[in-house]
Amino acid sequence: MHFKNPTLFLDRDGVINVQKRGGYIQNCAEFQFLPKDLTIFKKISEFFGTILVVTNQQGIGKGLMNEKDLEEIHNYMISEIKEAGGHITKVYFCPDLAYKNPPDRKPNIGMALKAKEDFPEIDFSKSVMVGDSDTDIEFGKRLGMLTVWIDNGESSDKKRALLSKEADYVFKNLEGFVANLDLMFSDKRK
Repeated sequence: MHFKNPTLFLDRDGVINVQKRGGYIQNCAEFQFLPKDLTIFKKISEFFGTILVVTNQQGIGKGLMNEKDLEEIHNYMISEIKEAGGHITKVYFCPDLAYKNPPDRKPNIGMALKAKEDFPEIDFSKSVMVGDSDTDIEFGKRLGMLTVWIDNGESSDKKRALLSKEADYVFKNLEGFVANLDLMFSDKRK
């Protein structure tokens, strides 16, 4: 595999920010970054040319928030990451309810196809998906991406065993992923 300037797809809740169990992040005050040191995003940005956030946000579909609320949250997230020296190229989200099984809701690949339309240079076989759920890993696998599961301790033992086998790499957090970037790609980046 050739991974020159690879594309990174990142899930949001449980990877970039603390996931609100039993609820949804509805405003900037509720958004708490998981990495203690946001300069981690500078390191990510030095490694990946295109960084895309792909996130299921059915809180909108449930009427708990609207797209303007979500846009404010994402603007805040992007601004804080930029201030720390990193960047997010674009955020894609699916507001629809899970039971409707819309094409954009992970594990379906609609958000990735939209990203490919916006950024034709994306090669999924040279991309990485980092997420904390089975839908994230399945999304990446369906597209032929390298997959990284963030095992933040929230999964059941059964799901943890399954994801440990399905994902290409497993780390406890985003910091673990970043600490291993050179090792993961040393023979693949040219």
